[in-house]
Amino acid sequence: MPTIASFNVNSINARLPNLSAWLGAVRPDVVCLQETKCLDAAFPREPIEELGYNLATFGQKSYNGVAILSRFPIEDPLSGLPGDPEDGQARYLEVFTGGLRVASIYAPNGNPVGSEKFAYKLAWLERLRAHAGRLLELEEPVVLAGDFNVVPEPIDCHDPAAWAEDALFRPESRRAFRALLHQGWTDAFRALHPGERNAYTFWDYQGGAFQLDHGIRIDHLLLSPQAADRLERCWIDKEPRGRPKASDHTPILCSLRDG
Repeated sequence: MPTIASFNVNSINARLPNLSAWLGAVRPDVVCLQETKCLDAAFPREPIEELGYNLATFGQKSYNGVAILSRFPIEDPLSGLPGDPEDGQARYLEVFTGGLRVASIYAPNGNPVGSEKFAYKLAWLERLRAHAGRLLELEEPVVLAGDFNVVPEPIDCHDPAAWAEDALFRPESRRAFRALLHQGWTDAFRALHPGERNAYTFWDYQGGAFQLDHGIRIDHLLLSPQAADRLERCWIDKEPRGRPKASDHTPILCSLRDG
């Protein structure tokens, strides 16, 4: 029963002690990381390999960056989201591992609304939808895991009114996320916890947001029909967010029945 996790670490080298402790305690089979914020040559491979993981990385200096860790061999890597050969931002990495096709996704933030950054976010999400459609045609178990930078519904936000004009909660962003679901992808968390509130994956560093549980759910696991048929469990692990020098995100995980 493989376990797949997504974790925006907000700088792999700054969070390595926390990440290593979490990996050692939880031992997920496949881990998709976002915001690694380093070039591939600077990625701390050895400490993670010593924990039993194979690695694929796609990084850039100081910004963005995605990686996939797996206890299984990693095959068929794809670095970069297809559709724009001029896009040099390291936001998408896809591999085949453990009988699954898995993508680590770090979608653009998009703020401020009305800027080129928001236009880039929407164009990027449209490219993701196009590529996700091609993945569905493979008719194999696929997990799109990552920080989508979208709050799907008001239930996924502590204070919807406060986020109304933020790029993460704008109708255009939410519409783009729904377009993925309408293709045939399953939001693993909501499939098993349709009405659960206070289920967040991100809390700002400011204003005691974590202590007050003023969060949002922007990290998601989207499953193809072949993966959704095997979904056993999906949960958010809040423990890492409470550690000293924590990322502002916390992991979300799902387990799938053996195929």
